[in-house]
Amino acid sequence: MKIIEVTDKKTIKDFHNLARRIYKDDPYWVCPLEQEIESVFSPEKNVFFQYGEAIRWILKSDKGEMIGRVAAFINKKKAYNYQQPTGGMGFFECVNDKDAAFLLFDTCRDWLQKRGMEAMDGPINFGENDRFWGLLVEGFTHPGYGMQYHQKYYKDLFESYGFKFYFEQVSNHLNLKKPFPERFWKIAEWVSKKKEFCFEHFRFEQAEKYIDDLKHVYDTAWAYHENFTPVDKKDLYNTLDTARDIIEEEFIWFAYNEGEPIAFLVMFPDINQILKHLNGKMNLWNKLKYARLAKSNTITRARITIMGVVPKFQKSGIESAIFWNLDKVMQKKPHYTEIELSWVGDFNPKMRALHESVGAVFAKRHITYRKLFKDENQFTRSTIIPVDTKEKALGLK
Repeated sequence: MKIIEVTDKKTIKDFHNLARRIYKDDPYWVCPLEQEIESVFSPEKNVFFQYGEAIRWILKSDKGEMIGRVAAFINKKKAYNYQQPTGGMGFFECVNDKDAAFLLFDTCRDWLQKRGMEAMDGPINFGENDRFWGLLVEGFTHPGYGMQYHQKYYKDLFESYGFKFYFEQVSNHLNLKKPFPERFWKIAEWVSKKKEFCFEHFRFEQAEKYIDDLKHVYDTAWAYHENFTPVDKKDLYNTLDTARDIIEEEFIWFAYNEGEPIAFLVMFPDINQILKHLNGKMNLWNKLKYARLAKSNTITRARITIMGVVPKFQKSGIESAIFWNLDKVMQKKPHYTEIELSWVGDFNPKMRALHESVGAVFAKRHITYRKLFKDENQFTRSTIIPVDTKEKALGLK
């Protein structure tokens, strides 16, 4: 077998075509847009290259057949926030062959070790965790836009190599044809009518304001997580620019207390229902096809990618009130029948409780694994976000 670094048009093409080969008979797989994956590996488009580096490879058999691919990367802002300096690996695809998979994993490990890393997480993204993050191990149905889909045998490949369960990611589905639980709606209506709170959806003409508000809430809400780093505004602008054509302004909501941002919710239409028909290409013909399908109400699902509440206002029903406002929007769009709430980690019990309270049901499970390079190092699971972050923020603990 031969490992080849991806450096030119030929190897880039092989990198993408390998995935098409792996999933050619799978009715659920959606081929990600090539340009979207390429943007991950572009220093001009991916702001994470400002404080990190990335590389990728393809793997050929002795007969010259494409049998695998993988990428490795280091985010220097987060790598040293752990007990062991930790890099990442992702975009893994491979035939069902442990020798091939282990060679891909070894290649990532060796590259990371040479750069001072002592562990690697995977499969993850060289970017934020709302896309290309975690290994699908349960719920092999239609993947939401940005969510990973994998072959069932990948789990054995990862665990046989020595990757260990670092944290679990659960996605739940909300059936919009079923009413929300009555208790939830009563709380939502009560909070929505409080004079000190106001709620508004995103508007492009005020994009800079909303990006500042999102950053404020995000940086405050996640401050107690073990690997927290403030969100980069450049990354938010990049995400906005990339997603401009698919953003529904009324799908992104903010909550304010006397003018100060205290919560947000970001939801996107699940364009995978259209991308399913494009095979990863966005040429002129497919752009026309995309426009036609978008106008014909092909998209019936949406995906909530992230939600945050500053600690001071957690447990106050703000999340319920945001859903109250969002529900009014969805009532005007009856062709939408389902929302995917994805994903919430087992380290975030408060958000899991919210998913249950709105009546969402389990749909998918992903696992983020960690591989320690030295056997003598002690492995520890991801820490739980404290339930008492509100009390800590108020100085009560």
